[in-house]
Amino acid sequence: MRFIILSALALMCQVATAETVQVKYHGVVSLDAFACADVREGSDVSRICYDQTERYMVIQLRTTYYHYCEIDAATVQGLQSAGSKRKFFETRIRGSGADGPFDCRTHPIPKKYRQ
Repeated sequence: MRFIILSALALMCQVATAETVQVKYHGVVSLDAFACADVREGSDVSRICYDQTERYMVIQLRTTYYHYCEIDAATVQGLQSAGSKRKFFETRIRGSGADGPFDCRTHPIPKKYRQ
């Protein structure tokens, strides 16, 4: 009986490991503070993760993760509810060239996610 109790306690005390992803042009990001949603429709947008407190989004396009800075919750909600997530992403988030409305090259990456 003592063995069963000790085994149960050991299982309950195991430390959970936060999920991390490799973000292109940035590095590893822990998703522990993000609310993530898998996209199940026929789009190359596979997953949307958002840290509302930091206004920071990580999005998976096909198999690659990208990040966007200073992005507001209304824009992320619009992306999540859009009929065509790819079209919404292309016209409202991505931008063109070296800058976009939420491009982390020209908008600061939150301190807790800087490398």
